Amino acid sequence: MRFVNYSYSETANYTKLEMPFGTYYLCDKFFIGELNEGVHFDWKKTEQVVKKIIEHYGKGTKIGFISNRINHYSIDPSNWTKIAENYNLIIASAIVMYNNSTYMNASIEKQFAKISIKRCMSLQEAIVWMLSLKEFN
Repeated sequence: MRFVNYSYSETANYTKLEMPFGTYYLCDKFFIGELNEGVHFDWKKTEQVVKKIIEHYGKGTKIGFISNRINHYSIDPSNWTKIAENYNLIIASAIVMYNNSTYMNASIEKQFAKISIKRCMSLQEAIVWMLSLKEFN
């Protein structure tokens, strides 16, 4: 389910950020990414998003990230390591899966990340988990 079709989007305070390779929804404590079909999400694209995130939330921010995997695309799992080493802004991430291949990819990414990554079966599960993190309460 796309974020804009989920009831939480009706009450959440968010800014929509459209990039050539996907759409991001910048909420108060986390942001949601929905990449376009067929994209390869490499380090160059990652840095473009991170720069926009820092512009929006401010330097030194600590934010959560939800990857809403509604489309099929590829990602360089080493992006997780590079983000931690270069920016250190994401405190936790949730990956919303809609099929078995996404589960396998998320499991691989989890091995590269130095942060907590939760694999979720729905956008609702991801948002509830993100809002329950002790870092936000």
